[in-house]
Amino acid sequence: MNKRQFLTSAAALGAAVAPAFGAKREHAECGPSPVVLTISGAIKHSNRGALNPAFDQLLAKHQVKFSQAYGVDLPWLASMKTVTIHPTIEYDAHMHTFSGPLLTDVLANVGAPDAGSMQIVMHAVDGYAVLTTLDKVREYHFIVATQMDGKPLALGGVGPLWAIYDADQIPELAAKPLKDRFELSPWGLYHMQLTEAS
Repeated sequence: MNKRQFLTSAAALGAAVAPAFGAKREHAECGPSPVVLTISGAIKHSNRGALNPAFDQLLAKHQVKFSQAYGVDLPWLASMKTVTIHPTIEYDAHMHTFSGPLLTDVLANVGAPDAGSMQIVMHAVDGYAVLTTLDKVREYHFIVATQMDGKPLALGGVGPLWAIYDADQIPELAAKPLKDRFELSPWGLYHMQLTEAS
């Protein structure tokens, strides 16, 4: 399976997770550093307004829609508690060291619900999109990796962010062939959208 192939269903996923906002809320401004991750949907905090098709070109190309969102930069992620994992990854079949905050901590900091049937769509820069649940993110102990083997993940490589878990430590995944263990793990992560499952 070529999991990095552009998914034509990404458009359907984006449409299926329309923003779950109530009344319009005031929001702070994004920080001075470049935004590397945009989180939209069922979150309580925001620091930017609606998607702008003229300047949010990649988001618009991937048919993402939102009326407001939270733009995350690397210093914001670096300010959070760091978790380190050591999974064997599919690309070279070697164990690597990944570090970054827990994805659940990232979501908690933007006011995402911590209970209920919450679905999460994660978009990668190459168009790969995956649908998972908050329960699965919690069960697998996903991190938002910013570093691999002590070095920042590079844009143009598998970064700058990789939503990843230690598949070696998850029995149901460790039993699978290596190439099938990371279907829920997008590298080049740049957008997440949360919605309450219907």
